[in-house]
Amino acid sequence: MRVVETDVLVVGAGPSGLTAAAFLAMHGVDAVTVTKYPRTANTPRAHITNQRTMEVMRDLGIEDQVRSVSVPNELMADNVWATSMAGKEIARVKTWGTKVDRKADYEAGSPSAMCNMPQHLFEPLILQGALDRGADIRFSTELTEISQDADGVTATVRYSHTGETYQVRAKYAIGADGGRSTVAEQLGFSLEGETGLGYAVNIWLEADLSKYRAHRPGVLFWTAQPGKDFWLGSGVFITVRPWNEWVLVFMYDPDTEEIDTSEEAMLPRIYKAIGDDSIPVTIKNVSTWQVNHVLASEYQRGRVFLAGDAAHRHPPANGLGSNTSIQDAYNLAWKLAAVVKGQAGPSLLESYHQERHSVGRQVVDRALKSADIVGRVPSILGIRPGQTDEEGWAAIDEFVADTDDGRKRRKALEDCIDENAYHFHAHGVELGHRYTSTAVVGDGTPFPAHTRDPELYYQPTTHPGAYMPHVWIERNGEQISTLDAVGHGRFTVITGIGGEAWVAAAEKIGAEVGVEIASAPIGYRLAFDDVYGDWARAREISDGGCLLVRPDRHIAWRSHGMADDPLSALREAIDAVLSRV
Repeated sequence: MRVVETDVLVVGAGPSGLTAAAFLAMHGVDAVTVTKYPRTANTPRAHITNQRTMEVMRDLGIEDQVRSVSVPNELMADNVWATSMAGKEIARVKTWGTKVDRKADYEAGSPSAMCNMPQHLFEPLILQGALDRGADIRFSTELTEISQDADGVTATVRYSHTGETYQVRAKYAIGADGGRSTVAEQLGFSLEGETGLGYAVNIWLEADLSKYRAHRPGVLFWTAQPGKDFWLGSGVFITVRPWNEWVLVFMYDPDTEEIDTSEEAMLPRIYKAIGDDSIPVTIKNVSTWQVNHVLASEYQRGRVFLAGDAAHRHPPANGLGSNTSIQDAYNLAWKLAAVVKGQAGPSLLESYHQERHSVGRQVVDRALKSADIVGRVPSILGIRPGQTDEEGWAAIDEFVADTDDGRKRRKALEDCIDENAYHFHAHGVELGHRYTSTAVVGDGTPFPAHTRDPELYYQPTTHPGAYMPHVWIERNGEQISTLDAVGHGRFTVITGIGGEAWVAAAEKIGAEVGVEIASAPIGYRLAFDDVYGDWARAREISDGGCLLVRPDRHIAWRSHGMADDPLSALREAIDAVLSRV
C-alpha cells in the first residue's frame, strides 16, 4: 500500500480544517488535509462571523475578500419577531453591535466589523487562501482508519473517484471532521453532554421578500404562530442574500411528527411563514439536524487533537460555532509548527487543551442558555403546543390588548428581549478569551477584574494570556491597527521609547533559537506612531516595558519596565513559552 509521509494530517475541510491547513501552510509546515466530501460546503449552514474570526482572516490576508461577498454589519441589525414575514410585527431589536449603546464597544474592540458570511461562500475563500500558500488539500478522500503510536499517526484513506486506498503517516493529526468525527470515535476521545435536545429542518430557498424585509434589515426573522412553542418559534428566516435568498429553519418533535422533506410538503410551510402565497419560491436544498450540547473531555490524546465541531457541538444561538472552530485552528497551528520545526518542546502542544477547552465549555453553555432565553418568546405570546389556530390567534391578539394580562405579557416580552443581549450582544464571549496555560508566563499579578458584565462586554488588557488590544496607530503615514503589527506567523516584541534593548534582545534570541521574533516599537513618533495616544492609555506598561506577543496575537509575557538584563529576561520568557526548558 502506498504511504504518504507528512508532518501534520488534517482530517476535515470545514471552517476549522481549512483554517488549520491555511495557517500550517503559512508557517511552512508540510501538511496533508483530507475530506470525504467532493467540495467545500454546498449549503449556507453557519453564517454569523464575529470580529475575532474576521481578525483571523485579516491575518491570513483575505479579510477584504470575505467582506466583499458577505452581508455587511449594517444590514445585520434588526432581529424581528412577527406572526409571519408579511404579518403582524411583535417585536424588533438591534443586534450584533448595531445597537446605539453598544456600537462604540464593537468599534473600540476591533479593527474588523462583524458580518454575515454563509458557510458555502466562506469556505471557498479560506480554501483559496490555503492553496495560495501551498496547502495540500485532498477532496473525495475519506478517512477509514486511524491509529497512533509513540512516534506518529497512521491513517488509511480512500480516494472515492478511483477507489485507491493508501496510508498517510504523520507526526501529528488534527481531527476537524465534524460532529460525527471518525477521529474522535476511533481514537477514543471521550465526550460529555447531551445529544438530541431538539430536531430541526433547514430549507434553503430563493424568494424576493424585499418589500417585507428591506425596511427592517437584519439576519434573523422569527415567526410565531399557533401551536409551535419551539425556541425557533414557527420558523426563523436567516438571510443568505439581501433580500432574496434565505434559510428557513423550523423545529419539530419526532415523537409526534414525521417530517416529509419533499418540495410538496415544504412549500406550504414556507408560505405560511412568509404569509404571502403570491411570492415565487424556489427551494434549493432541504436538510435536517439536531441540537446537541456536547464537549470533548480532552482536546488532545497523544499526537492527535480535536478542533471545531469534533470538539464542541451546541445550538446555533450566539452564532459561535464556526467562529470557535476557526479560532481553535488559529491557536493550534502555530504550536504544531513550532514543535515540528524543532523550535519548541512537545509539551507546548498541551497548552492547546489548556486554552481552548475552557473556551469550548463557555461556548456550549452560553449557546444553550441563549436558546432557552429566546425560546421563552412563544409562550409569552400565549402560544401553546396542541392549541387550535383560533386559540393561538386569540392569545396573540390578547398580547396587544388593553388588558392587565396584555400589559403583563408585554412587560415579560420586554424583559426577555433585554435578556437576549446575552444572545445578540455577548461581546465578551466573542472577544474576551483570557488564557492560563504553560504557553503563557504570568507577571505575578492577577487578571484585572471586570468592571462590567464579562459576557456582555469585552475588556481589553495586556495581561499575559489576553489578546493584544486594538487601537489605531500610524505606520508610514497609513492608519493601521495594533493588531496589524503582530501575528503574521511570528512572535513580536512590543516596546516603546527607550525600549531599544528589547529589540536587540529579540534579534539575538531569534537567531539563537531559530524563531522569528519581529519588533514593533509603538510610541510617539516611533516606527509605529501612537498618533492619538491611545496605545499609551491601553498598554499597561511603561515606555521602556515590553510585551511578547504570540503568533495568534495572545500576549505570552510582559515586563512592566526595562529589565536589568533584558536579554536574559526575554530569553527566559521565550524558553518558557515554547517549553524549551
